[in-house]
Amino acid sequence: MANFKNQRLSEDIMRELAGLIRERVKDPRVDKMAVSVVRVELSGDSSHCKVFISSFKGTEDAQNAVKGLVSASGMLRREITNKLRIRRCPELHFIADNSIEHSAEISKMLNDVLSGTDKETE
Repeated sequence: MANFKNQRLSEDIMRELAGLIRERVKDPRVDKMAVSVVRVELSGDSSHCKVFISSFKGTEDAQNAVKGLVSASGMLRREITNKLRIRRCPELHFIADNSIEHSAEISKMLNDVLSGTDKETE
């Protein structure tokens, strides 16, 4: 039962954070159109939350966004507490992730392989 509740709360936090980053964060280090919340891991006692941030522009942009989000973490925690109506919001730990960049590289390689096989069949 506790695992289901934790999983549901982490999904809710991820959804709310994505919306708050686009709507409320005013930090210039956070590019609202390029930054994405990839994954959220909530601790067993719901006191700490790892938020994995990725950017379409690369790892450096994601690291800058993490710095901006750390400075806005107080406002983000307050908004999450109000919107989800939870008694205590977990402490947010932002981590830069390169999964979007990695998946773009894989997609490019697959497209190159597929376009190479099309040329061979002609």
